[in-house]
Amino acid sequence: MLVLLAFIIVFHITSAALLFIATIDNAWWVGEEFFADIWRVCVNNTNCTEINDSYHEYATLQAVQATMILSTILCCIAFLIFVLQLFRLKQGERFVLTSIIQLMSCLCVMIAASIYTDRRKDLHEQNSEFYSPTSEGRYGYAFILAWVAFAFTFISGIMYLILRKRK
Repeated sequence: MLVLLAFIIVFHITSAALLFIATIDNAWWVGEEFFADIWRVCVNNTNCTEINDSYHEYATLQAVQATMILSTILCCIAFLIFVLQLFRLKQGERFVLTSIIQLMSCLCVMIAASIYTDRRKDLHEQNSEFYSPTSEGRYGYAFILAWVAFAFTFISGIMYLILRKRK
């Protein structure tokens, strides 16, 4: 049981680390001359512009920012509740509250990555008429980490739902 508990803790911490990296790092959309994330766009590795009200997709990126931050916070809260429930729950009870919060984290990261995917596709179609340095690119590793974090949070949410406290 101790090995299973250690595995679950490491899996949860890995999920949280993936969420932190995906939220903070500047590699959601990359090209040869630029890289962009949900916070800023950098051209030629020196000219970085913060995404603000003047950016044409600001409202959409705010939704992505908010859901990624909420996902990270919920993942951390789920871990704290798991640790509290580990010592407070009676033997044989399930970690339902931890599971619910972790699955909400999973939903938030899925929403963020889905919105970003949809808006990036729309931007690519719109920019085919007008040249933009950020129109030619590909999804970066932080975007991929967001989808991996989605899978990890989903799996850990299901594990918590199944897990019972035993001796």
